[in-house]
Amino acid sequence: MLKESQTPWRGLRRLVWFALFASAGLGLFTMAFRASAGDTVDLADFGIQGGALLLFSGLLWFDRNRSSSSDA
Repeated sequence: MLKESQTPWRGLRRLVWFALFASAGLGLFTMAFRASAGDTVDLADFGIQGGALLLFSGLLWFDRNRSSSSDA
């Protein structure tokens, strides 16, 4: 209960970060697949999808549970 009061909405927030990370990854995979098939895809679109993937993976990383060694 004390952990939840220190980090409210953490589970929901991590679920949103993961959903957005998965969406960016799927979008980047789709664009790469289209490009490998010979279709033209703008480089700016690749940059946006790659940036979104990095952003949401970073948010997931920084929102992880870091208190495993300090719970003594």
